[in-house]
Amino acid sequence: MKNISLDRTNAGIPVVTENIKGAISSGFMIAVGTGSRDEDKDTGGISHLLEHVVFRGTKKRTSLQIAKEMEGTGGEMNAFTSKELTAFYGITLKEMSDVAKELVADICVNPLISENDTELEKKIVLQEISMWENDPDSYIHKLFAETLWDGHELSQNEAGDIGTVSSLTHLNLRDYFEERYKHPNVAVIACGAVDPAETVKWAEESFDSIGEGKKVLRERPVMTGSAYRFFPRKGDHTYTGIGFHAYPADHPDRTALKLLTAILGAGMSSRLFQKLREEKALVYSIFATIDQNSDAGSMAAYLSSTENNAMNAISSVADVFRSVRDEGIKKDELESARNLIKGATARKMESTDSRLYRLTKTFMITGKAEPFTNDLSALDNVTEEDVMRVANDVISSKKLNIAVYGKKMKELSKMTIDQIDL
Repeated sequence: MKNISLDRTNAGIPVVTENIKGAISSGFMIAVGTGSRDEDKDTGGISHLLEHVVFRGTKKRTSLQIAKEMEGTGGEMNAFTSKELTAFYGITLKEMSDVAKELVADICVNPLISENDTELEKKIVLQEISMWENDPDSYIHKLFAETLWDGHELSQNEAGDIGTVSSLTHLNLRDYFEERYKHPNVAVIACGAVDPAETVKWAEESFDSIGEGKKVLRERPVMTGSAYRFFPRKGDHTYTGIGFHAYPADHPDRTALKLLTAILGAGMSSRLFQKLREEKALVYSIFATIDQNSDAGSMAAYLSSTENNAMNAISSVADVFRSVRDEGIKKDELESARNLIKGATARKMESTDSRLYRLTKTFMITGKAEPFTNDLSALDNVTEEDVMRVANDVISSKKLNIAVYGKKMKELSKMTIDQIDL
């Protein structure tokens, strides 16, 4: 049996299975290729709200029955929404995998989406939005995306906002479900102690009859331009996102970008952490990360500091970016970053749910179903020259974007992007 198989049902639904040798759990995920970037301006957050509401009950089960059946197997059932997909999964002990398959299919095919359930779940989601808006470490990511993508659909966050979510009705959700939760937007992914043929058979029985929907079409963003935006908040602490337009998930230099990002800001030995926290004590937290979608991506550093340190911290981040681009990297930095990513990847891939999430996201965004060992091999093939080529391409004043979320100070609120020496 191959480790990873890509098949299709009679109706053409993709079925991806990853059999993990020695696994004692089985996980099944239904992925729908629609997310926050695929929403209208006046229905922002509908993907996320619908993700919640389907758990409220189906034509066969109440929400309590769903929870009891799943937890009675020692299993877990959950879901997530991102910019480009919504996914639902169940994971159980392998001998009880039929329960996971039955329940995850039930909520994705037979949800009630009633008026009462929708109104109740809206109250929960609105509390979630409020909680998130009051967590500036998370909220700065939303503000940076708004700055970076400047009105494009990728700037739309997964949760929506209080105004748009409050206005959504069960009829909006039902229409959205009937349009999006159909062919050709649906895929089935399974990981752990799973059999490809059995999974395909289950997928055919459960989903081949759901019918045709509207194919999700997207407009690629323009990945040029720089901007600075200041967002005022109460409190003395300041949160900053500073970064660049970069590469989509299937770009040939995506692995070199990942290594560059690790050198800059992954772990306590990274350049940004050492320079801004250890040497200058300018920040409490700082790290760099990449965000990769099907047709666009970014690389950015996120930091938190007191208001008095904010300007100096921003300038120091730019100094680190510039020094890597202009002066190069050391051999030991590349090897350390390579090992850091390998170690983190290996630890994650020891769990069924992490593999299920990785395989789903990779397949839905790139259309490829490959083992994680391919990612490790790709890391080994990246050279110093590859990383420097990417650094020179990405780290550019023409692509620089900065979002600051902090107390309204003249120095920050009046700053312009041209003040940053890059």
